[in-house]
Amino acid sequence: MSKKIMVTGAAGFIGFHLSKKLLQNNDQVIGVDNLNDYYDVQLKRDRLEQLEKSSSFIFHQESLENREAIQAVFERHQPELVVNLAAQAGVRYSLTNPYAYIDSNIAGFMNILEACRHNNVKHLIYASSSSVYGANTKMPFSVHQNVDHPLSLYAATKKANELMAHTYSHLYGLPTTGLRFFTVYGPWGRPDMALFLFTKAIIAGEPIKIFNHGKMRRDFTYIDDIVEGIFRLTRRQPEPNSAWSGDHPDPGTSYAPYRLYNIGNNQPVELLRFIAVLEEKIGLTAKKEFLPLQDGDVPATFADVDDLMRDVGFKPGTSIEDGIGRFVDWYKQYYQISS
Repeated sequence: MSKKIMVTGAAGFIGFHLSKKLLQNNDQVIGVDNLNDYYDVQLKRDRLEQLEKSSSFIFHQESLENREAIQAVFERHQPELVVNLAAQAGVRYSLTNPYAYIDSNIAGFMNILEACRHNNVKHLIYASSSSVYGANTKMPFSVHQNVDHPLSLYAATKKANELMAHTYSHLYGLPTTGLRFFTVYGPWGRPDMALFLFTKAIIAGEPIKIFNHGKMRRDFTYIDDIVEGIFRLTRRQPEPNSAWSGDHPDPGTSYAPYRLYNIGNNQPVELLRFIAVLEEKIGLTAKKEFLPLQDGDVPATFADVDDLMRDVGFKPGTSIEDGIGRFVDWYKQYYQISS
């Protein structure tokens, strides 16, 4: 059945693709985004232009930090389900602009929780991040592991979101689902992400910066796989775990209607392999500048997706060869670059 769904961050990378998927499913989408200039605003406007072709898409330009404005949008539209993807993104940016993360990811998320509580929202799905695993080294990363050692303020705010959501699931019975995304890439992606930066530099003949001397391993996850996972969870409301015990607390579930899921490709790839595939798809060799691991970064990510498979019957599986190829095709078309 079709639903009325609010998507915050609708002009963002994941929010755009999710909104498109929901509209194709005949859902009504209320999009919210502040169109900030963290990266190219024109890219965000071009995504919005695609969505606004549908009469089932309504857009409001608002910031999550604006409590009264967010409350007004909820009151006007009364969404039955909310997917909160709006946030200040980026690990490295959090080292130089920490307050942006408190404003958007903490105060803004608080406004979403309160608006859900007071407007009878049936289910809140929200973006967390693989960054919450921080100093954890046991692979693959599981939602049933404790994540108490973040390595960036960005990661700390995402962990805080999970804790805040649990509080509202406990106090008010608000069903909440947190999604830990693993290195998302694909067409219409963010210009501050590695694939976009590398592609732009390689085509321009400029050097690319390769951190940790190329020894990084990432669970690169194609955007369509991320969206399919979210979409399936919009059709599944979390239930309390009757087996949950305070003597042996499971971080991934609760006695309250609360769940956490990893959405990752479950197949980490070394950064140098990722770059080699990109060079092949572009048809050019990159000039490489090798650098040490950056502050806030982790050397490897690897998602355990057993819970996602069990609960919604889906496991991401797009190969980097297919995913990178589709990104390069989009990039050349969008920026009108002849092959």
